[in-house]
Amino acid sequence: MIKKLFDILPVDFETKIIGDSTRNISGIEIDSRGVKDGFVYAALRGTKVDGHAFINNAINNGAVCIICEEAAEIQEGITYIVTKDVRSFLGGLLDNYFGNASEQLKLVGVTGTNGKTTVSTLLFQLFSAFGYKCGLISTVENRIAEDIIPATHTTPDAVRLHMLIAEMRDAACEFIFMEVSSHAIDQQRIAGLKFDGALFTNITHDHLDYHLTMKNYIAAKKLFFDHLPSSAFALVNADDKNGLVMVQNTKARKLTYGLRTMCDYKVKIIESSVQGLHLRINDREAYFRLIGEFNAYNLALVFGAARELGMETDDVLAILSGLRGAEGRFEQIVDNNTGKCGIVDYAHTPDALENVLETIHKVNQSGSKILTVVGCGGDRDATKRPVMAKVACTWSDKVILTSDNPRSEDPEHILDEMEAGLSSEDKIKMIRISDRRQAIKTAVMMSGNKDIILVAGKGHETYQEIKGEKFPFDDKKILKEYFGME
Repeated sequence: MIKKLFDILPVDFETKIIGDSTRNISGIEIDSRGVKDGFVYAALRGTKVDGHAFINNAINNGAVCIICEEAAEIQEGITYIVTKDVRSFLGGLLDNYFGNASEQLKLVGVTGTNGKTTVSTLLFQLFSAFGYKCGLISTVENRIAEDIIPATHTTPDAVRLHMLIAEMRDAACEFIFMEVSSHAIDQQRIAGLKFDGALFTNITHDHLDYHLTMKNYIAAKKLFFDHLPSSAFALVNADDKNGLVMVQNTKARKLTYGLRTMCDYKVKIIESSVQGLHLRINDREAYFRLIGEFNAYNLALVFGAARELGMETDDVLAILSGLRGAEGRFEQIVDNNTGKCGIVDYAHTPDALENVLETIHKVNQSGSKILTVVGCGGDRDATKRPVMAKVACTWSDKVILTSDNPRSEDPEHILDEMEAGLSSEDKIKMIRISDRRQAIKTAVMMSGNKDIILVAGKGHETYQEIKGEKFPFDDKKILKEYFGME
């Protein structure tokens, strides 16, 4: 796709242009290794790497235009655009280059610590069932209707994100539902996009390795709502203390949902069991396949978003009641010979783990033992490690601490930090097995008939990341193997 540089320059930016602004542009890139002839290269300053160090590499690979905060070395024949905020400028440039794709469909973003994948997936399933062609951008996968594109990040980088939304537009998608991570907001990966709706699930302890403090984490989420246009709607969790904080400065229409406070979309749990939920949403009752209070919140948010997007109440409930949600979220695997139940869940924060275990307790009407296999990721927020272990021991009869994705860290060191959160009483019910396969095998061997085994932390992931390599690893397959089902 060839466009004139001056045709795609965003307005309202203070810039200094050095060189020819009439030249043809054939692509935009933030990774110098991906630059080709005729490309624009945007030099982004990151937490570990400064893109300015790779400007010459980009030029050698064919870049004809450089966006930067400082042009230390000017090369003849290259156009330089110098601006104070490369990330924000890049968002506008990408939006123009891809023909303002997000303005030509309904784009809805979901942010929060837990529930983003379930909510975005349910919305994708719901609107697809209504007959609309939809796009999905999520932690698990990206989808253009039935076509699946593997996901590598919760929110892709700015170039890939704008490109993906343009592909969805070109494929005649009418709605896109996407997860919006705090990293993506802070790094302005969503700059230049026009959102029609923004949904907030909750905020709990997570990502402090990046944001350093909860205040910074909350502020990053809030920026998403601060930048919404007046034509958009913002639907937030009224039961979360940060729900109304999110919309303090937004221009969007403000709406709320919840179980415990007055709100626009009020939900009451009539019955909660292993079979699902019986809910009253506003003045209607319906049965749902999803399990637990945390899913009552997710369903309320999906219902409210669908109504704000113009769908009729009865139609929404009729379809929503039959949906199963996202892969790796409270997925049950039952051994029919022994009655043992394995539950695989992505829970990788203290709050998410507690929600899942609390739900298991509430639906565990037979009084079966609960065994939890859990670890914490390496090179990530270490402050949650002792808390995760404590939560697991508080809510479980037996706990096996194990590896998650250790990445560059020593798994035993991670387990040391997890175990530091345990009392002497907790340690009586805890064992350590750093090999995740052996940990799952041991949990199955230790369990009795009809016991429940929670394998937490990885959910949909089909790999384990160790020392820079990704090795095949699927919690569900391994559980089935030791249940004798594969």
